[in-house]
Amino acid sequence: MSRSTTTFTDNLICALDKGLRSSFTKPSSKRATPADDISDDPIRSYPHLQQRSGALMRVNHVGEVCAQALYQGQALTSRSQEVRQKMQEAADEEIDHLNWCYSRIQQLESHTSYLNPIWYLGSFAIGVTAGLAGDKWSLGFLAETEKQVVEHLESHLERLPVEDTASRAVVEQMAIDEAKHAEMAENNGAANLPTPVKHMMRATAKIMTTLSERI
Repeated sequence: MSRSTTTFTDNLICALDKGLRSSFTKPSSKRATPADDISDDPIRSYPHLQQRSGALMRVNHVGEVCAQALYQGQALTSRSQEVRQKMQEAADEEIDHLNWCYSRIQQLESHTSYLNPIWYLGSFAIGVTAGLAGDKWSLGFLAETEKQVVEHLESHLERLPVEDTASRAVVEQMAIDEAKHAEMAENNGAANLPTPVKHMMRATAKIMTTLSERI
């Protein structure tokens, strides 16, 4: 087996290992959760609202699992060391989001999606495909993904109960970070994806979020 094949295989195994950990465990975070300064959690006084928040934060956690998969897949097949580095930096920041969402789900006495392994593997395959298409398209896919994620998070801010200040603080910071990731991709030569591809991405995300909110 050649050195390049061995390296690829090792990286693939590492990526799949990260997928298992992303799906089932709470990762360490470099940054404190944005909700750390919120001592009161009035949402606990409203069980029906707490359940709604738990479902929405579960969807957000799924989004971060998928983000890890996309970045790992793209980094695995990228042709540029610089682009691979950018992907890894973005993935590292997303780990903070995974931690924040997981912690909040626990506080809300809810659970992560039982379909996480499926979401990870599907997103990983998409990331690998995007990377093989070339760096400008890979970055374009990243930019469009992050833009749609920001829209999704903003919609959740409208749906989250006003009483759930902790979840809202987490989602607000996540939206800021995702917008920065989209900007990074555009600044590094992201191509503008064809409109049909953008529509397909939205349709796929809709199926994922609908199922994750329930399962």
